[in-house]
Amino acid sequence: MSGAILVLVLVVAVAGIGFYFARNRAAAKQQELEDARADARRWVERLGGQVVNLTGSDVASQQALADASERFTAAGSQMEQAKTVEQARLVTQTAMEGLYYVRAARQAMDMDPGPELPNLAGQGRAGTVSEPRDVDVEGHSYAASPRPGSRTPHYYPGGVVAGRPVPQGWYSEPWWKPALVAGAWGFGSMLLFSAMFSGMVGVPAAVAAPEGDGGDGGDGGGDDGGDAGDGGGGDAGDTGGDFGGGGDFGGGGDFGGFDF
Repeated sequence: MSGAILVLVLVVAVAGIGFYFARNRAAAKQQELEDARADARRWVERLGGQVVNLTGSDVASQQALADASERFTAAGSQMEQAKTVEQARLVTQTAMEGLYYVRAARQAMDMDPGPELPNLAGQGRAGTVSEPRDVDVEGHSYAASPRPGSRTPHYYPGGVVAGRPVPQGWYSEPWWKPALVAGAWGFGSMLLFSAMFSGMVGVPAAVAAPEGDGGDGGDGGGDDGGDAGDGGGGDAGDTGGDFGGGGDFGGGGDFGGFDF
């Protein structure tokens, strides 16, 4: 009889210990989610203040602010739906993208761009346009420049789009957008990468290489340091956890990396 009581006591004790640790784990996960949501909300509010208070004075700044406004709208919608830490960090990444567009607009207007921002995921791997370049690909003219201008009014903060790095810089048109919609690059895009970026000092050689030949068809992951909650990496560009169209989680569009 005493042996049975002892076994019962041990079972109750083990169950109690298990419940205690499970409750602590759940509380820790909930706290992590709350912290990630709070961090995301801070970045969204910071972006909102910039979008409301700035007005573009030329085509380049107006376009950059329009892109920033899109990300503010998207981040707000994503914030409402963020139920996991990863989703909250992706909201942070979207808001930080918007702030990169704000910085670009301020630079286009010869204003102080403000404090430096944390790297976006994939941004370091993509490099930066370091010299003006005009190319013709399949009968179409494209331009890239490290500075805004009437020829290059479209800014891109740099990152991974559909598995390929796209360098930070100013462009004649947002030629990366079809890849965001389709989730894959067209055949002619390899010619564009090669013509546009081959031999450019600020762009890694792998960016201009054909896929499978040093080009990164990879995951768009956070090799640029940290996660989005820390201002670094969770890939809002081309990760498996991207936000779909219209601000929904999942779906066809890609809210990261980073154009809608």
